[in-house]
Amino acid sequence: RLMHVRWLLRPRECSRRLQALSSEERKQILLKIADALEANEKIIRIENEADVTAAQEAGYEKSLVARLALKPGKIASLANNMRIIANMEDPIGRVLKRTELSDGLILEKTSSPLGVLLIVFESRPDALVQIASLAIRSGNGLLLKGGKEAKRSNAILHKVIIEAIPDNVGGKLIGLVTSREEIPELLKLDDVIDLVIPRGSNKLVSQIKSSTKIPVLGHADGICHVYVDKSANVEMAKRIVLDAKIDYPAACNAMETLLIHKDLIEKGWLNEIILDLRTEGVILYGGPVASSLLNIPQAHHSS
Repeated sequence: RLMHVRWLLRPRECSRRLQALSSEERKQILLKIADALEANEKIIRIENEADVTAAQEAGYEKSLVARLALKPGKIASLANNMRIIANMEDPIGRVLKRTELSDGLILEKTSSPLGVLLIVFESRPDALVQIASLAIRSGNGLLLKGGKEAKRSNAILHKVIIEAIPDNVGGKLIGLVTSREEIPELLKLDDVIDLVIPRGSNKLVSQIKSSTKIPVLGHADGICHVYVDKSANVEMAKRIVLDAKIDYPAACNAMETLLIHKDLIEKGWLNEIILDLRTEGVILYGGPVASSLLNIPQAHHSS
């Protein structure tokens, strides 16, 4: 435990130094990391391709392999998104609520960093970059545990990121947990870790929630819906629906249910979107009304 505590104190110490910086200084760190990602794209792609090959040889599901792969343009996209986060309004020190308790006595609720976050995620190495971006902008230290299938991708991304963090903050701001066996021990350290965020299956979230006293920010089972109202701009709605399903089908926030106002059936829009989805290889199931109208199989609870 002593070894764990010493190791975990490093992200906390680094996060306090990060919090002491100005918003502009934290912004510059993110811009430097974004440049480093693009400069190291070749080696990142090599390591990622090795992970993808190993996953395919191990017989992993196609959906997991799809989440694992950093496709062409992904590194540039991650770097650009990091620059967007860098240029956002500073999340630290914002006045969220202000109450005058009495004459001259004002109570303010302001935003502040959480401390050290333990984030457990599966498959997607791009999540590491996204998480690091948000943590640095908001002044938090990190402990990251990715899936074993992305071991090489996570290691190189972690290396590129921490090497771009200046010495006055310290690369120990972000720690990479490499062994699954360490997680149960880490979950016991409620006096050192401030928040656990599991990103993955409902089973993963439930296991972590039942294994720790540390606050857990998790999710429950859910199905991603898109609703198109009769008042919608139908061309815009078509683009949103197609993007929500086709752009990244393996993502956890890809559309799974499409709800459409009944008036759109008469306008013929529904037939158009069904054709577009089928053209892209989407298999469709309908509710009691939709399955009859569109001549598609009816969805069951197990679907």
